[in-house]
Amino acid sequence: MSDFELPRAHGAVPPLTARLRSIPEDFRVEEILGYDADGSGEHALLWVEKRDANTDWVARELARFAGVPPLDVGYAGLKDRHAVTRQAFTVQLAGKPDPDWSAFPHEGVKVLAATRHARKLKRGALRGNRFVLVLREVQGDRARTEGVLAAIAARGVPNYFGEQRFGREGGNVAQARAMFAGRRVDRARRSILLSAARSQIFNAVLAARVERGAWDAPLDGEIWSLAGSRSWFGPEPFDDALAQRLARGDIHPSGPLWGQGEPPAADVAGALEREVAAMHADLAQGLAAARMEQERRPLRLSPKDLHWRWLADDALELSFELPAGAYATVVVRELAATS
Repeated sequence: MSDFELPRAHGAVPPLTARLRSIPEDFRVEEILGYDADGSGEHALLWVEKRDANTDWVARELARFAGVPPLDVGYAGLKDRHAVTRQAFTVQLAGKPDPDWSAFPHEGVKVLAATRHARKLKRGALRGNRFVLVLREVQGDRARTEGVLAAIAARGVPNYFGEQRFGREGGNVAQARAMFAGRRVDRARRSILLSAARSQIFNAVLAARVERGAWDAPLDGEIWSLAGSRSWFGPEPFDDALAQRLARGDIHPSGPLWGQGEPPAADVAGALEREVAAMHADLAQGLAAARMEQERRPLRLSPKDLHWRWLADDALELSFELPAGAYATVVVRELAATS
């Protein structure tokens, strides 16, 4: 199921059409690490602003500038290329002095701050990201747009994996199928393809629950994700205490990140997950054969501190914070069909 076919929660057709990323400055992202630099250690923790640049490329260029192997550079997450982003990198200097980071020689990339730190940044080691996005050439129903924005603020959106997860024209899923059928790939590519296969099954489960109106409400046999963590629990009977926690956003219904063994969901929720997995049997079997573990991901995504303002009749600015692993584009798609 492609991104264009995934059902929306706040209306089958979004109220707007618009352009996103007309210029890199229309898509701003800032990492939220959730902790400060140690102030000492053999790593330099860098705060870097990049414009229209790829995270992997920046990491390699930082390694070259510092005279260290690329493996000595760490970062918490890949950031959009066609954007202006601020994110952290670590560079292991191990007995070496800091270079003059202000002399980093690439236009569009600035080292804004450098502090010593004890540990290398690992992928996923961040709390979330702040976004400021501008939609331009906006056309559509402004009154309905305000209603959809209010609904997103109140209920959130389906926590789909964004189209970035699936590669150019969604090709990662086809490549995953070829890998499971015997095609050899290198280790780094294998990890990307395994993630795409899991994401495809998860999105299909979530799409089925959106169609049932149960993406932010429980089904019998539900497994609950704890907000702000990778922990989950259940199934257990839905009672007033769980209802209150669901309403507060402490917990979310969850879907499967497929792996070996049976998914933990039971009853109606479990039957739906197994039915969807059977429709993607080659992916599910390939993930099990690869010894991936069954994990969970929240079905509901609740943007924090969602604000919006009209910059002009045809320009709308959105700002919000998302947890790590969530996609700003799945928030925007409820509001606008973008080009």
